[in-house]
Amino acid sequence: MEKYIGRNIVIIYLDKHGKITQRRVEVRSVKGSRVRVYCLYRKAPRVLQLENILAVRLVKNAV
Repeated sequence: MEKYIGRNIVIIYLDKHGKITQRRVEVRSVKGSRVRVYCLYRKAPRVLQLENILAVRLVKNAV
C-alpha cells in the first residue's frame, strides 16, 4: 500500500459490519495494519484496516 501514498485509488473494502463497499480514496499514510485515507465521496478522513482491503485499482488522472 505504501506505493499508493499521495495517489487516488479505488478500493473494494469490507467494513466493520461485514458489508462490501467500493470507495475512491487518496492514501495519506500506512502504519502497520492501518491505512489513513481521505474518502473523496464522503469528503472526510478515514482509517482503514489493511486486511479488510480486498482489491485496489489506481485512478488515472484526467487531463
